[in-house]
Amino acid sequence: MCVQAWLQRALWDVVPRDHRQSQKDLRRRQLITAGFVLAGAVVLGFLLRLEPGSTAFYVTSLVVAAVWFVGAFASGPLHLGRIPIGTDLSGPTKRPITAPLALGAGLALFFVAGGLVVAQIPWLSDQVAKVISYADAGSLPLLVAITAINGIAEELFFRGALYAAITKYPILWSTLAYVIATAATGNIMLAFAAILLGLVVGLQRRASGGILAPIITHCVWSISMLVALPYIFGTA
Repeated sequence: MCVQAWLQRALWDVVPRDHRQSQKDLRRRQLITAGFVLAGAVVLGFLLRLEPGSTAFYVTSLVVAAVWFVGAFASGPLHLGRIPIGTDLSGPTKRPITAPLALGAGLALFFVAGGLVVAQIPWLSDQVAKVISYADAGSLPLLVAITAINGIAEELFFRGALYAAITKYPILWSTLAYVIATAATGNIMLAFAAILLGLVVGLQRRASGGILAPIITHCVWSISMLVALPYIFGTA
C-alpha cells in the first residue's frame, strides 16, 4: 500500500499550481516548439550516422543538446515543479528528487530485464548493438557527460517547452513528438525506448507541474543504459 501511495504521489496526484499563459504567449510557444522539433529531428538523424567516437560525433551530440536548450528557453518560462509531502494535495510540497531517482533506477532495471530477452532475438539485438557501438568507441566519462547533457536538454524541451505548448492531451502528444524525433535515427529500439520513457516522464511532468522530476529520471535511466547495455550484449 505504501508503494502504491508513493507511486500515486510521484506519477498521478496533480499538485495545484497556476502556470497559465496568455493566448499570445501560448501561440508564440507553439510556433517556436514546432520549429525546433523539426530542427532537432534532422540533427539527431545525422548524429547516429556518424562514426562512433569521432570528433564529429561528439560535436554533433552537443549541437543536438543545444537545439533542445535554445528551443526550450526561447519558448517561454519553465518551472521546476513540486510534489506533495503527504496525501493532502493542498498541504506542504517539496522539490521532487528521491522519487524520480528511484523511478529512473526502476525504469533502468526494467530495460535491463528486457535487454536480456532482446539479446536472444537477432534482428532486435542488431538494433541495440548499433546504439552500443557509440559507447564502445568513445571515452566513457565523456559519453556519460554528453548523455547527461542531452537528457537534461531533451526534458527541458519535450516536458518543458513542448508540454506547455499543448493544450489537450499533453502527455500523449509530447511523447509522440519525442518518439518521432527519436525515430529520425532509424533505430527501432531507440524509438521503443522513447515511448516508455516519454510516458513515465510525461506523467511526472503532469503530476509535479515541472521539469525537475523528468530530468532526474531521464538522466538516471540513460546513464544506466549507457553503462549496462554493453555487458548485457557482450560488447564490454
